[in-house]
Amino acid sequence: MYNKHLETFIEVADSGSFTKAAEKLFISPNAVIKQINIFEDKLELKLFERTHRGLKLTPAGESLYRDAKYLIQYAGDSLVRARKAAGRDDNLVRIGTSLITPTQFLMELWPHIQTIHPDLKFKLVPFNNTPENAKEIMKHFGENIDMVAGVYDDSMLAYRECRASFIKEIPVRIAVSAHSKLAQKTQLALSDLYGKTLYIQDKTKIFLDIEAWLNKNHPQITTERFTFYDVSVFDECVNSDKLLIAFDIWSQIHPMIKILPVEWDFTMAFGILHATNPSPNVKKFISGLRKNYK
Repeated sequence: MYNKHLETFIEVADSGSFTKAAEKLFISPNAVIKQINIFEDKLELKLFERTHRGLKLTPAGESLYRDAKYLIQYAGDSLVRARKAAGRDDNLVRIGTSLITPTQFLMELWPHIQTIHPDLKFKLVPFNNTPENAKEIMKHFGENIDMVAGVYDDSMLAYRECRASFIKEIPVRIAVSAHSKLAQKTQLALSDLYGKTLYIQDKTKIFLDIEAWLNKNHPQITTERFTFYDVSVFDECVNSDKLLIAFDIWSQIHPMIKILPVEWDFTMAFGILHATNPSPNVKKFISGLRKNYK
Protein backbone atom coordinates (compact mmCIF):
# COMPACT_ATOMS: atom_id res chain seq x y z
CA MET A 1 0.00 0.00 0.00
CA TYR A 2 3.01 2.32 0.45
CA ASN A 3 6.77 2.23 -0.09
CA LYS A 4 8.22 0.02 2.66
CA HIS A 5 11.32 2.21 2.70
CA LEU A 6 9.12 4.75 4.49
CA GLU A 7 9.26 2.62 7.65
CA THR A 8 13.06 2.48 7.43
CA PHE A 9 13.15 6.25 6.97
CA ILE A 10 11.06 6.77 10.12
CA GLU A 11 13.26 4.43 12.16
CA VAL A 12 16.45 6.17 11.02
CA ALA A 13 14.97 9.58 11.79
CA ASP A 14 13.86 8.43 15.26
CA SER A 15 17.19 6.71 16.01
CA GLY A 16 19.48 9.39 14.65
CA SER A 17 21.88 6.87 13.15
CA PHE A 18 21.97 4.04 10.65
CA THR A 19 23.52 1.65 13.17
CA LYS A 20 20.86 2.17 15.86
CA ALA A 21 18.10 1.89 13.26
CA ALA A 22 19.63 -1.34 11.98
CA GLU A 23 19.55 -2.85 15.47
CA LYS A 24 15.84 -2.09 15.82
CA LEU A 25 15.04 -3.34 12.31
CA PHE A 26 17.17 -6.50 12.74
CA ILE A 27 19.13 -5.87 9.55
CA SER A 28 22.66 -4.71 8.84
CA PRO A 29 23.67 -1.01 8.83
CA ASN A 30 24.69 -1.39 5.16
CA ALA A 31 21.19 -2.61 4.33
CA VAL A 32 19.68 0.40 6.05
CA ILE A 33 22.00 2.80 4.22
CA LYS A 34 21.17 1.11 0.91
CA GLN A 35 17.42 1.43 1.55
CA ILE A 36 17.71 5.12 2.41
CA ASN A 37 19.87 5.80 -0.67
CA ILE A 38 17.31 4.04 -2.90
CA PHE A 39 14.48 5.93 -1.22
CA GLU A 40 16.20 9.30 -1.71
CA ASP A 41 16.97 8.48 -5.36
CA LYS A 42 13.37 7.42 -5.97
CA LEU A 43 11.99 10.60 -4.41
CA GLU A 44 14.74 12.77 -5.93
CA LEU A 45 15.12 14.35 -2.51
CA LYS A 46 17.90 14.53 0.06
CA LEU A 47 16.34 13.47 3.37
CA PHE A 48 19.37 13.41 5.69
CA GLU A 49 22.49 15.48 6.23
CA ARG A 50 25.34 13.09 6.99
CA THR A 51 27.77 14.69 9.46
CA HIS A 52 30.49 13.42 11.77
CA ARG A 53 28.04 14.03 14.63
CA GLY A 54 25.39 11.81 13.12
CA LEU A 55 22.32 12.26 10.96
CA LYS A 56 20.14 15.34 10.73
CA LEU A 57 16.92 15.66 8.76
CA THR A 58 16.95 18.14 5.89
CA PRO A 59 13.95 20.49 5.54
CA ALA A 60 12.51 18.02 3.00
CA GLY A 61 13.16 15.17 5.42
CA GLU A 62 11.46 17.03 8.27
CA SER A 63 8.41 17.65 6.08
CA LEU A 64 8.18 14.00 5.06
CA TYR A 65 8.71 12.82 8.65
CA ARG A 66 5.76 14.90 9.90
CA ASP A 67 3.44 13.16 7.45
CA ALA A 68 5.03 9.70 7.23
CA LYS A 69 3.40 8.09 10.28
CA TYR A 70 0.00 9.32 9.22
CA LEU A 71 0.59 7.97 5.68
CA ILE A 72 1.37 4.53 7.08
CA GLN A 73 -1.67 4.57 9.35
CA TYR A 74 -3.89 5.83 6.55
CA ALA A 75 -2.65 3.09 4.19
CA GLY A 76 -3.42 0.47 6.82
CA ASP A 77 -6.88 1.89 7.41
CA SER A 78 -7.51 1.95 3.65
CA LEU A 79 -6.71 -1.73 3.47
CA VAL A 80 -9.09 -2.44 6.35
CA ARG A 81 -11.84 -0.54 4.55
CA ALA A 82 -11.18 -2.46 1.34
CA ARG A 83 -11.37 -5.78 3.15
CA LYS A 84 -14.60 -4.76 4.80
CA ALA A 85 -16.14 -3.79 1.46
CA ALA A 86 -16.88 -7.43 0.68
CA GLY A 87 -18.40 -8.17 4.08
CA ARG A 88 -18.73 -4.91 5.89
CA ASP A 89 -19.67 -4.86 9.57
CA ASP A 90 -22.44 -2.28 9.53
CA ASN A 91 -22.65 -2.21 13.32
CA LEU A 92 -19.09 -1.03 14.00
CA VAL A 93 -18.23 2.33 15.58
CA ARG A 94 -14.56 3.37 15.32
CA ILE A 95 -13.47 5.58 18.23
CA GLY A 96 -10.27 7.59 17.89
CA THR A 97 -8.01 7.63 20.92
CA SER A 98 -4.94 9.70 21.77
CA LEU A 99 -3.41 11.35 24.82
CA ILE A 100 -5.76 14.32 24.55
CA THR A 101 -8.82 12.28 23.55
CA PRO A 102 -8.94 9.52 26.21
CA THR A 103 -11.63 6.85 26.03
CA GLN A 104 -11.60 5.35 29.53
CA PHE A 105 -14.97 6.84 30.45
CA LEU A 106 -16.45 5.43 27.22
CA MET A 107 -15.19 1.96 28.03
CA GLU A 108 -16.72 2.13 31.49
CA LEU A 109 -20.09 3.04 29.98
CA TRP A 110 -19.92 0.60 27.08
CA PRO A 111 -21.87 -2.22 28.84
CA HIS A 112 -24.71 0.22 29.52
CA ILE A 113 -24.70 1.44 25.92
CA GLN A 114 -24.90 -2.13 24.68
CA THR A 115 -27.93 -2.70 26.88
CA ILE A 116 -29.69 0.02 24.89
CA HIS A 117 -28.15 -0.87 21.51
CA PRO A 118 -26.99 -4.52 21.69
CA ASP A 119 -26.19 -4.59 17.98
CA LEU A 120 -23.38 -2.02 18.25
CA LYS A 121 -19.71 -2.97 18.25
CA PHE A 122 -16.74 -0.69 18.77
CA LYS A 123 -13.10 -0.50 17.78
CA LEU A 124 -10.47 1.78 19.31
CA VAL A 125 -8.27 3.44 16.69
CA PRO A 126 -5.11 5.02 18.17
CA PHE A 127 -3.75 8.06 16.38
CA ASN A 128 -0.73 10.30 16.83
CA ASN A 129 -2.05 13.61 18.13
CA THR A 130 -0.22 16.12 15.94
CA PRO A 131 -1.78 19.32 14.54
CA GLU A 132 -1.75 17.85 11.03
CA ASN A 133 -3.28 14.52 12.07
CA ALA A 134 -5.94 16.05 14.30
CA LYS A 135 -7.23 18.38 11.59
CA GLU A 136 -7.11 15.70 8.88
CA ILE A 137 -8.90 13.07 10.99
CA MET A 138 -11.65 15.40 12.19
CA LYS A 139 -12.16 16.89 8.74
CA HIS A 140 -12.68 13.37 7.39
CA PHE A 141 -14.67 11.70 10.16
CA GLY A 142 -16.32 8.53 8.87
CA GLU A 143 -13.39 7.43 6.71
CA ASN A 144 -10.89 5.97 9.21
CA ILE A 145 -12.34 7.17 12.51
CA ASP A 146 -16.00 7.83 13.24
CA MET A 147 -15.67 9.99 16.33
CA VAL A 148 -13.55 11.16 19.25
CA ALA A 149 -14.52 12.34 22.71
CA GLY A 150 -13.27 15.66 23.98
CA VAL A 151 -13.78 19.28 24.93
CA TYR A 152 -14.79 21.76 22.27
CA ASP A 153 -16.26 25.15 21.46
CA ASP A 154 -17.65 26.72 18.29
CA SER A 155 -14.29 28.13 17.25
CA MET A 156 -12.68 24.69 17.48
CA LEU A 157 -15.46 23.02 15.48
CA ALA A 158 -15.17 25.63 12.74
CA TYR A 159 -11.40 25.16 12.58
CA ARG A 160 -11.69 21.35 12.54
CA GLU A 161 -14.62 21.37 10.08
CA CYS A 162 -16.73 18.94 12.12
CA ARG A 163 -19.67 18.91 14.54
CA ALA A 164 -20.17 17.80 18.13
CA SER A 165 -22.93 16.20 20.16
CA PHE A 166 -23.04 17.79 23.59
CA ILE A 167 -22.84 15.55 26.67
CA LYS A 168 -22.22 17.93 29.57
CA GLU A 169 -20.30 20.97 30.80
CA ILE A 170 -17.07 20.18 32.61
CA PRO A 171 -15.10 22.57 34.83
CA VAL A 172 -11.90 24.17 33.60
CA ARG A 173 -9.03 23.13 35.90
CA ILE A 174 -5.34 23.88 36.20
CA ALA A 175 -2.52 21.36 35.84
CA VAL A 176 0.53 21.73 38.06
CA SER A 177 3.77 19.82 38.29
CA ALA A 178 3.84 17.14 40.98
CA HIS A 179 7.08 18.81 42.12
CA SER A 180 5.29 22.10 42.79
CA LYS A 181 4.18 23.15 46.27
CA LEU A 182 0.78 23.78 44.73
CA ALA A 183 0.41 20.04 44.13
CA GLN A 184 -0.14 19.60 47.88
CA LYS A 185 -3.35 21.62 47.71
CA THR A 186 -6.81 20.21 47.02
CA GLN A 187 -8.06 23.46 45.44
CA LEU A 188 -6.32 26.53 44.11
CA ALA A 189 -7.16 30.10 45.07
CA LEU A 190 -6.44 32.67 42.40
CA SER A 191 -3.94 34.25 44.77
CA ASP A 192 -2.01 30.94 44.62
CA LEU A 193 -1.33 31.73 40.97
CA TYR A 194 0.13 35.18 41.57
CA GLY A 195 3.64 35.42 40.19
CA LYS A 196 3.10 32.30 38.08
CA THR A 197 2.81 31.82 34.31
CA LEU A 198 -0.29 30.12 32.95
CA TYR A 199 -0.21 28.44 29.53
CA ILE A 200 -3.21 29.36 27.33
CA GLN A 201 -4.04 27.68 24.03
CA ASP A 202 -4.48 30.37 21.40
CA LYS A 203 -7.18 28.82 19.17
CA THR A 204 -9.89 28.19 21.76
CA LYS A 205 -12.29 31.02 22.61
CA ILE A 206 -13.02 30.02 26.22
CA PHE A 207 -9.28 29.96 26.98
CA LEU A 208 -8.84 33.41 25.46
CA ASP A 209 -11.82 34.60 27.51
CA ILE A 210 -10.06 33.31 30.64
CA GLU A 211 -6.89 35.13 29.59
CA ALA A 212 -8.78 38.41 29.12
CA TRP A 213 -10.54 37.97 32.48
CA LEU A 214 -7.25 37.31 34.27
CA ASN A 215 -5.53 40.28 32.61
CA LYS A 216 -8.35 42.54 33.78
CA ASN A 217 -8.97 41.18 37.30
CA HIS A 218 -5.73 39.40 38.26
CA PRO A 219 -2.81 41.02 36.40
CA GLN A 220 -0.44 39.39 38.90
CA ILE A 221 -0.86 36.20 36.82
CA THR A 222 1.15 36.09 33.60
CA THR A 223 -0.24 34.22 30.60
CA GLU A 224 1.69 32.64 27.76
CA ARG A 225 0.07 31.27 24.61
CA PHE A 226 0.75 28.02 22.81
CA THR A 227 -0.83 26.48 19.72
CA PHE A 228 -1.48 22.78 20.30
CA TYR A 229 -1.95 20.38 23.20
CA ASP A 230 0.51 17.51 23.05
CA VAL A 231 2.75 15.70 25.52
CA SER A 232 5.51 18.32 25.14
CA VAL A 233 3.23 20.95 26.71
CA PHE A 234 2.71 18.73 29.75
CA ASP A 235 6.45 18.01 29.89
CA GLU A 236 7.11 21.76 29.97
CA CYS A 237 4.64 22.11 32.82
CA VAL A 238 6.41 19.34 34.76
CA ASN A 239 9.92 20.66 34.17
CA SER A 240 9.15 24.31 34.90
CA ASP A 241 7.06 26.26 37.35
CA LYS A 242 4.49 27.07 34.68
CA LEU A 243 0.81 26.11 34.97
CA LEU A 244 -1.55 24.78 32.31
CA ILE A 245 -5.27 24.92 31.59
CA ALA A 246 -6.54 21.33 31.83
CA PHE A 247 -9.51 19.07 32.60
CA ASP A 248 -10.15 16.10 34.87
CA ILE A 249 -10.45 13.76 31.87
CA TRP A 250 -6.73 14.37 31.22
CA SER A 251 -5.64 13.17 34.67
CA GLN A 252 -3.88 10.09 33.21
CA ILE A 253 -1.94 11.91 30.50
CA HIS A 254 1.24 12.48 32.51
CA PRO A 255 2.31 10.69 35.71
CA MET A 256 3.95 13.84 37.08
CA ILE A 257 0.97 16.14 36.55
CA LYS A 258 -1.75 16.94 39.08
CA ILE A 259 -4.98 18.58 37.93
CA LEU A 260 -6.66 20.79 40.50
CA PRO A 261 -9.91 22.80 40.75
CA VAL A 262 -9.55 26.57 40.95
CA GLU A 263 -11.86 29.24 42.37
CA TRP A 264 -13.50 30.33 39.14
CA ASP A 265 -16.67 29.29 37.34
CA PHE A 266 -15.34 28.64 33.85
CA THR A 267 -16.58 25.49 32.12
CA MET A 268 -16.25 23.99 28.67
CA ALA A 269 -18.51 21.76 26.61
CA PHE A 270 -17.64 18.07 26.55
CA GLY A 271 -19.07 15.68 24.01
CA ILE A 272 -18.56 13.54 20.95
CA LEU A 273 -16.90 15.10 17.91
CA HIS A 274 -18.07 13.55 14.64
CA ALA A 275 -18.87 14.22 10.99
CA THR A 276 -21.31 16.94 10.03
CA ASN A 277 -23.68 14.17 8.96
CA PRO A 278 -22.91 11.29 11.38
CA SER A 279 -23.73 7.69 10.52
CA PRO A 280 -26.72 5.91 12.13
CA ASN A 281 -24.30 3.92 14.31
CA VAL A 282 -22.70 7.08 15.67
CA LYS A 283 -26.14 8.49 16.42
CA LYS A 284 -27.06 5.30 18.30
CA PHE A 285 -23.83 5.44 20.30
CA ILE A 286 -24.37 9.07 21.26
CA SER A 287 -28.00 8.47 22.28
CA GLY A 288 -26.91 5.62 24.55
CA LEU A 289 -24.15 7.74 26.04
CA ARG A 290 -26.49 10.63 26.78
CA LYS A 291 -29.03 8.38 28.49
CA ASN A 292 -26.32 7.11 30.83
CA TYR A 293 -25.13 10.62 31.67
CA LYS A 294 -28.68 11.73 32.42
